[in-house]
Amino acid sequence: MKIWIATGGTGGHVYPALSVAECLHARGHKITISCDGRVRDMVRRGAPSGARFAHVWASGVGAKNRIKQIWALTKIAVSATALTLRFMLFRPDRVVAFGGYASVPAVFAAHVWHIPTFLHEQNAAIGRANKFAMRWVETLMTSFPTVSGIPNGSTRVVYTGLPVRQDFLRLSGAPLPGESRLLITGGSLGAQILDDVVPTAIASMKNKKIFITHQTRPENVERLQRFYAENKIRANVLSFIHDMAGAIAGADLVIGRSGASTVIELQTIGRPAILVPLNINPDQAANAASFAKTGGGFAIEQSKFTPRWLSSTLTELFDNPSRLEKMATKSRVENNAVDLICDEITK
Repeated sequence: MKIWIATGGTGGHVYPALSVAECLHARGHKITISCDGRVRDMVRRGAPSGARFAHVWASGVGAKNRIKQIWALTKIAVSATALTLRFMLFRPDRVVAFGGYASVPAVFAAHVWHIPTFLHEQNAAIGRANKFAMRWVETLMTSFPTVSGIPNGSTRVVYTGLPVRQDFLRLSGAPLPGESRLLITGGSLGAQILDDVVPTAIASMKNKKIFITHQTRPENVERLQRFYAENKIRANVLSFIHDMAGAIAGADLVIGRSGASTVIELQTIGRPAILVPLNINPDQAANAASFAKTGGGFAIEQSKFTPRWLSSTLTELFDNPSRLEKMATKSRVENNAVDLICDEITK
């Protein structure tokens, strides 16, 4: 089959799309990937050999500036028209969209030509672009068992999970190290609240046997290294973690944000976590709540994430290794999302 994959915007949309593209290519299907300029290089580097590419003109419409909103909608409309004309000449058998406004033009064009269309939602709360595009798709595939905000309608909803890289799958179910190892990660941009609260909390603890891996912004590395050294806390502070799967598997507990990829990676390996959602991002709050509901950890608002609360919580957890073991077991979810998505698309 000829399968068109639409993605763009951020890595959270792109990496799952590339995993599915690789799987479909391995099954003998012909792949075309459309994306916007922000992720074009990322897509070309990660796409399977022989894949074709298409550029779309798109940006988010969440800006408060009315002129910027109109401009963003204009770009999407132009791209939708261009893809509608292209699909008249090159008719895909399936269209698969991975969210973000860069996916909307392909979904619209597929609707015009009555092409079966599949949409994937990464978060536990449906995003604005996907909510808008759902009117034109037959099937919505979700990363979490329950997703809030899905409008009522004829769209079929299927829980598939979220694709992750092979290195996470290889470490799925790895036992806890049992060495009081704590991983702090704020994602690619770091998280200032973690840098402020976590070191202070650990410094106030009586148990200083915890070993910390702390990923932070480059400008904060030296300050945190100095703080940990002065307080005789064993810590490895770095601005980037090249092997995130290994870092998560090497931790007994993780403290971090709650982007969809982070939460699913924790569940794939099976690690307890304290998740602090970005306070301006409702998607992260929904993801953290979904994770906490399993019993695998805590979801705590930034305003309540204080050194006193964290010190008490860490002391309780590291003084009771059996509780961490139980949380790890509860957090783990079998991840065969790539195969489930590919099966759904091609059946």
